[in-house]
Amino acid sequence: MAGRIEDYALIGDMQTAALVCRDGTVDWLCLPRFDSHAIFAGLLGTEEHGFWRLGPAHAADSQPPTAARRTYRGDSLILESEWDTPRGTVRVTDFMPPRDGAPQLIRIVEGVTGRVPMRSVLRMRFSYGRVVPWVHKHDGRTVAVAGPDSVWFDTSAETYGKALTTYADFTVAPGDRIAFTISWQPSHKEPPALPEPEQSLEATEEFWRDWVEHCTYHGPYREAVIRSLITLKALTYAPTGGIVAAPTTSLPEDIGGVRNWDYRYTWLRDAAITLSSLLRTGYREEARAWREWLLRAVAGDPENLQIMYGIAGERELGEAELDWLPGYESSAPVRVGNGAAHQLQLDVYGEVTEALHLAHMTGLARNDYASLLQLKLIRYLEDHWDEPDEGIWEVRGPRRHFVHSKVMAWVAVDRTIKLIESGDADGPLERWKELRDDIHRDVCERGYDKERNTFTQSYGSQELDASLLLIPQMGFLPPDDKRVIGTIEAIQRELSTSDGFILRYPTSGGDEGVDGLPGDEGAFLACSFWMADDLAMIGRVDEARKLFEKLLALRNDLGLLAEEWDPRLKRQVGNFPQAFSHVPLIDTALRLTASGAYGG
Repeated sequence: MAGRIEDYALIGDMQTAALVCRDGTVDWLCLPRFDSHAIFAGLLGTEEHGFWRLGPAHAADSQPPTAARRTYRGDSLILESEWDTPRGTVRVTDFMPPRDGAPQLIRIVEGVTGRVPMRSVLRMRFSYGRVVPWVHKHDGRTVAVAGPDSVWFDTSAETYGKALTTYADFTVAPGDRIAFTISWQPSHKEPPALPEPEQSLEATEEFWRDWVEHCTYHGPYREAVIRSLITLKALTYAPTGGIVAAPTTSLPEDIGGVRNWDYRYTWLRDAAITLSSLLRTGYREEARAWREWLLRAVAGDPENLQIMYGIAGERELGEAELDWLPGYESSAPVRVGNGAAHQLQLDVYGEVTEALHLAHMTGLARNDYASLLQLKLIRYLEDHWDEPDEGIWEVRGPRRHFVHSKVMAWVAVDRTIKLIESGDADGPLERWKELRDDIHRDVCERGYDKERNTFTQSYGSQELDASLLLIPQMGFLPPDDKRVIGTIEAIQRELSTSDGFILRYPTSGGDEGVDGLPGDEGAFLACSFWMADDLAMIGRVDEARKLFEKLLALRNDLGLLAEEWDPRLKRQVGNFPQAFSHVPLIDTALRLTASGAYGG
């Protein structure tokens, strides 16, 4: 049975990632890329769908023991888990070395005290748990093969097969170190090189140490910011610069419900705000790589900007359901691909333009095509900004005139005007200034409820939406504008949970609501961070700090956040870990640090 979402640790190599539970079980791993088929899909099903458990031996009829302690080694993505048993203490170190060649997952068992009996149970199931591979020996190595994929298993421990599963039983004493490695390779190629676990561990630690040294933030929330930055780096697909929203699919927003989506793609919105956080903390190379990814992804067709792409810029992300997987805690269907890829979301034009503007303002080397792309996007918005769309939350109901979408269209025009005024681009300046004024006027007239003193989710609607919290952050209106303050206070009243966190918008609780889906969802963590930002901007800095520190307390023991928090179940829900949660954590930490609003 899979653990709670917050029970998992992330390890990865900037091309794919694995989730490791507290009991030493790897329940999720896609090879060789984030969006490849999983070879361990127990997270979304049962142990029959693939897992790899490594920990102290236990009776067959008992639950595997959970680690007494676990931590990342310093500022890295190297996981160390320790078990205290009646016979002694043992440590398992899990990591995936950054690589150019075959992806590897390495696990090193180390005896600390006593003599501890250990067991490795490796059950590989390809194609998301559907295919049992052919497992055999090749030149003394164990290899599993199915179709185009092969996974090689190397260890000095003696192994044996039973019930289509590979086992190793061994005992470790103080000073013993026994390594286990799986390596992926196309099945038609020669075997991958024999792993060198100890050298790989040293190189991986050095990689992360060197990377973290570039961080320019040294404020009171440095631990949380560094862990979030490492997580964002881990979600970056190194060969192309694309950034996945999360390394998982179908972890539910509503336990037992249907709000289960595949997040292993590059959302322009998520990637753009990730770029913003990386730039503001000193990571210019990641920003440059993402800009190059963006230019390749939209090349030749900027008028048909998609809201998301594959990690190499793929456009076709067809959605399908894996009916052989029962889903995480029976949350079905399990989906791969994402049918929202071709939705119209006008806000992405604003997010992309804002990211390009920030890159330009922070001195990233000029790219003429990036400026040309920005101009083309505005020309498209000239003709389409006043159309209804699906909005930031990818509703599967009817299109509406979402206020946030209009605000972000204004942002796109505003930042492009600034580009032209700086002399780095040419365009119809006066015409676009009129366009900027037209959009602003339209939003203030049609998206604002004078009686309640609040902006609304869409034109003519009475509903609120937490995306309205971005109005002052984007500079659409100043923080001290009475309409901004009224909106913040209305969202606090109407979209706040009992523990003070913020919902995205009202959900139906059963029948289909504005998003076209049944059921509820948890508090959206990004929106809760936005609220803390807004409170700081309007001078309520103590309140902002208290909310921020409550949000930090929701992180698991390793500093990781999913997409949402379920206030009823008191647990994290949604895909994990989620870039869209870690980015605003960084942003709010920077804002509170600049304002001096922090405790201690």
